[in-house]
Amino acid sequence: MKKTVQNRNVTRAGVLCCALLLTLASACKRDGGQDAAARAGFAPEVEVYRVTEQMLKPQVELPGRTAAYRVAEVRPQVSGILQKRLFTEGSEVREGQVLYQIDPALFQAAVKSAEARLAQAQAQEYSTRQKAERYRTLVKTRAVSAQDQVEMEATWKEAQASVAAARAALETARINLNYTKVKAPISGRIGKSKVTEGALMTAQQAEAMAVIQQIDPLYVDVNAPANELLALRAKLESSGVNAAASAPASVQVLMADGAPLEQQGTMEFSDITVDQGTGTVSIRATVPNRERKLLPGMFIRARLTSPQEMPTIMAPLAALTRSQRGEPMAYVVDEQSRAQIRLIQTGRTEGQMMVITSGLKAGERVIVQGLQKIRPEVQVRVVDKAAAPADAGKAE
Repeated sequence: MKKTVQNRNVTRAGVLCCALLLTLASACKRDGGQDAAARAGFAPEVEVYRVTEQMLKPQVELPGRTAAYRVAEVRPQVSGILQKRLFTEGSEVREGQVLYQIDPALFQAAVKSAEARLAQAQAQEYSTRQKAERYRTLVKTRAVSAQDQVEMEATWKEAQASVAAARAALETARINLNYTKVKAPISGRIGKSKVTEGALMTAQQAEAMAVIQQIDPLYVDVNAPANELLALRAKLESSGVNAAASAPASVQVLMADGAPLEQQGTMEFSDITVDQGTGTVSIRATVPNRERKLLPGMFIRARLTSPQEMPTIMAPLAALTRSQRGEPMAYVVDEQSRAQIRLIQTGRTEGQMMVITSGLKAGERVIVQGLQKIRPEVQVRVVDKAAAPADAGKAE
């Protein structure tokens, strides 16, 4: 009985071993069959595109922040009690528009006092002038001495100086009276009022009464890596373009949802100092803001486009794939018709094409269809793609 059981176990073990050997043989046969098929001309068919070099305007997107074109703080120039606020908070104001009224009573009285002092000085000047003219006649007949005549001429000149001083005092009083009307120094949008009626205003006080910001046009400040700017300049100069003498770059603002602002601006200047902490250079651009879609202090993305074209490597978006670590890569077909992995760096897209910043050269063949059929070093059967998409590679 025991012998029968042992025989059955041996038989089962033999069957399992045979099955395992058959499975391994089948797998080897399939792999060998694929390699043989590849060698025999049954390689997977793929469609390739020859990488091209096209003339494009260099473009870069950078984070930035908006800033008001002009900012003015409204402050009183005379002291007094604030009587009225004459504007709507958050509204547009014009240069010279009256914003506040300070109690003018004391300044009106000062003007009247200055007018009276001027009239008094003019009367005194008239009297001394008449005496001086009479002394000129009397000194000829020796009715008065020459010394008396000289003294009277001096008295007349003093009276003239008193008239001039009185006129200046009157002008000062009128200016101070006009300063009781606090006016907008610039045109723009005014914020909330920081003072209320009844508050005591002090001439040239530290606290501003309100702030006016001109937001059309608007500044856009971005920070660009210094090494990227140097690399871009080197590429332009290697292409025969004088970067320093070229026209300023155009700037387009991208809103939070990625939509571009309709009006494009221009780059004003690039700072000459590199921030030691971040290694970036500050760039300032001016952007139209007629519809007031942008407000000072907003974080945006700015797309800077060079006015000069330069040779750029382009490849179809269909050629882009990712490695297991998420790195961008493409399959390149070498001269032996084998698929090779190539890590690449990409830039912006133009239609169905993408800019290749590194990893590919013009003339190389990249696989655009049949990527699911291949693996590295496999032999492939190549079908050339006839042409790029119609709108590919056109510079804006």
